Amino acid sequence: MFRGTSAITLDSKHRLTIPTKYRNELVTECDRKLVCTVDIQYPCLLLYPLPEWEEIELKLCRLSSMNKQERLFQQVLLGNATDCEMDKNGRLLISGPLRKHANLEKNIMLVGQLRKFEIWSESAWQAQMQQGISQIQSGEIELTERLLDLSL
Repeated sequence: MFRGTSAITLDSKHRLTIPTKYRNELVTECDRKLVCTVDIQYPCLLLYPLPEWEEIELKLCRLSSMNKQERLFQQVLLGNATDCEMDKNGRLLISGPLRKHANLEKNIMLVGQLRKFEIWSESAWQAQMQQGISQIQSGEIELTERLLDLSL
């Protein structure tokens, strides 16, 4: 399970270095093979260990290419999916189209989300966190039964 937020700097070749605390798990779980795609709701990227991504692909395969909405999801998620292999130094390359989608420049945030990571520009992540906390504190976000049952 991936959790926590790490501030990372993209190098001059547009590679990010996965923090050491995640590397052994990624070597064991997916032999350094990951898949990166766009997030369809937020200006960030989703980075999956290959076995987790393969489960997403199976779900996408069940969608109909004849249904306009379902095909659109397939096109966006699969069309942007990029294989990424972590090198022995823990680095992986983020392609130009993916960087453009998330407005990634030098300073980025790698955010653990249990079975995947989100990759954000540092400024977008900070804005997202400020907005989210503000919405929760003000009561703007309606708490569903599932959220009310969550005891922290």
